[in-house]
Amino acid sequence: MKYGFIGAGAMGYRYGVMMQENAGIDVDFIDTWEPNVEKVREQGGVKVARDHKNQHIVPINIYYPEEYTGHPDVWIIFKKQMQLADELERDKAAGIFHPDQYAFSAMNGMGHFEKIEKYFDPDKIICGTAMIATRMDGPADVDFMGAENGEVMHMAPYNNKPADEVTKQVFADFKQAKLGPVMAKEWKGMCMSKVVYNAVVNTLCTMFELQMGQFIEYPKVPEMATQLFNESFDACERAGIEMIETRQEQIDSVTTTSHQFKYHYPSMYQDFSKGRPTEVDYINGYIAKIGREHDYVCRTHEFIVNEVHMVELMRKYKHNN
Repeated sequence: MKYGFIGAGAMGYRYGVMMQENAGIDVDFIDTWEPNVEKVREQGGVKVARDHKNQHIVPINIYYPEEYTGHPDVWIIFKKQMQLADELERDKAAGIFHPDQYAFSAMNGMGHFEKIEKYFDPDKIICGTAMIATRMDGPADVDFMGAENGEVMHMAPYNNKPADEVTKQVFADFKQAKLGPVMAKEWKGMCMSKVVYNAVVNTLCTMFELQMGQFIEYPKVPEMATQLFNESFDACERAGIEMIETRQEQIDSVTTTSHQFKYHYPSMYQDFSKGRPTEVDYINGYIAKIGREHDYVCRTHEFIVNEVHMVELMRKYKHNN
């Protein structure tokens, strides 16, 4: 099958390059960030490294939406939550979406599938999550974090029906690309399991500007994680959302992944450090929203959302010093 990527950022490049290099799959990238597109064209591809080593140029096909004439079988969508609605509308106006196409996304946070459903048949949407750390150091310059063959991701049909033949082929292609796919039974609990993890690691690392290895040095991290996970699970249980991991498994994963990706700054920090808005409203804020909708107040998550927004606001003073 042929794949098109909407968003040539850290994760879009990670998936696309691995599918192209490891599985020989035909891949096109669509992007609207002009410095990124022009840098790819200038240097003949995207600059790729793994854990800061073996940096090399990978030739890729990249287009602005308005100049694209291809017809992928599956679109893979990796955009920031705040940018997604405008991006999809621009892509639709460019005429690159077609009724027979499937869409897959493993974006951080929640709320994106409702936006994607406006442009794609719900029976042709595949939900995903990715425990895959990638850093984007500049236009057309990415660093794949973690050892080779250590990638893990989950996927599930949006309609919660058994996987159809296209979804099975997407799974097979991800497997051949060495992305470590695991098929889940139900998408919402799968996605929320990643959200509640990000609500601990991404958010706290961002607030204190820490790499994951630095973060886990603090001995009270498991205690802090427990408090946040308990609120998350309590809210989700009231909403009838069943996680794919237990509370203890989530707590343990904070320690495991923080050691595994010890030199990694989470994606939320990468946005924050570049002066961009963070996705905290789609992560901790989404958990708090679920809680409020079911008569449960996630006090710690609500406090953290306000703290992150305060830190974002205070950047203007830091830059003036």
